[in-house]
Amino acid sequence: MTRDQTAQGPQGERNVTRRKVIVAGGAAVAAVGVGGTIAATANAAQQAAASGSGAAAEACYRLTSETTEGPYYIDADKLRQDITEDREGIPLTLRLKVIDSETCKPVRNAAVDIWHCDALGLYSGYEDSSGGGGTPPTGAPTDAPTGTPTDAPTGPPPGGGGGHQEPTDDERYLRGTWRTDKKGYVTFRTVFPGWYRGRCVHIHTKVHVGGTWTDAGYEGGTTCHTGQFFFDEESVLASAEVEPYSTSTTERTTLTEDTIYDQSGTTGGLLKLTYKKNAIGRGVLGTITMGVDPEATHEGTDL
Repeated sequence: MTRDQTAQGPQGERNVTRRKVIVAGGAAVAAVGVGGTIAATANAAQQAAASGSGAAAEACYRLTSETTEGPYYIDADKLRQDITEDREGIPLTLRLKVIDSETCKPVRNAAVDIWHCDALGLYSGYEDSSGGGGTPPTGAPTDAPTGTPTDAPTGPPPGGGGGHQEPTDDERYLRGTWRTDKKGYVTFRTVFPGWYRGRCVHIHTKVHVGGTWTDAGYEGGTTCHTGQFFFDEESVLASAEVEPYSTSTTERTTLTEDTIYDQSGTTGGLLKLTYKKNAIGRGVLGTITMGVDPEATHEGTDL
């Protein structure tokens, strides 16, 4: 990984006994504003957890689900929190927390990657093979896909190991890496993803530990988690009313139709989303806590 010039500084699933963690369903935040429009929605337990008071009620927690890496991963070479570049779309602030699922302690100095498609389904680095927009070809199915989704609507299927493809262009929008702070938090600024044929709306992520932060970037270490974040149907339908999402003619796979999301809620990567009702275009806050095993290796290419 090399430092991006705009960076402000460096940076399958295991069945285990359910662990206790002072959080209920997402990263604890007392009040966060996105574009000045998002109101505080955290409950009392989350507020206590955020303040470190220890007064929050304990809730059980499990390892976050591992998923396929997919074909469009590029080894992080953009160390930055704002990954938007010139992409249009609904502003999205992604507030993530990484904890050790064994001890429930924050995982600090981890390198967290995120990458996702733009509002019209295109991935940077793969504009020629991603997207899948336009009118479906003659004879294309209109119902839910069967079997394992390819995560590559117009390119070769990824197969069981994720089917990584080499980049076809030099674009790198909507990709970035940043490190967790001492409380395990990391924040990214991006846009609400769009959709493409065969997949519901999602964001990819990786968590790397054991490496070294240098002036050149993040080096060494292992990947302890490869997963995806998902969006509830209500928010996706709301986004579809806003340009440029509303101009998409691509058939959409719903959250319940998607065969990568395991339908397990937060454990499976379902984000908690906060936005002003009837005004999603002003901005969205997405939060989640990821429970990982820092001693495990999950590259996401063998699922």
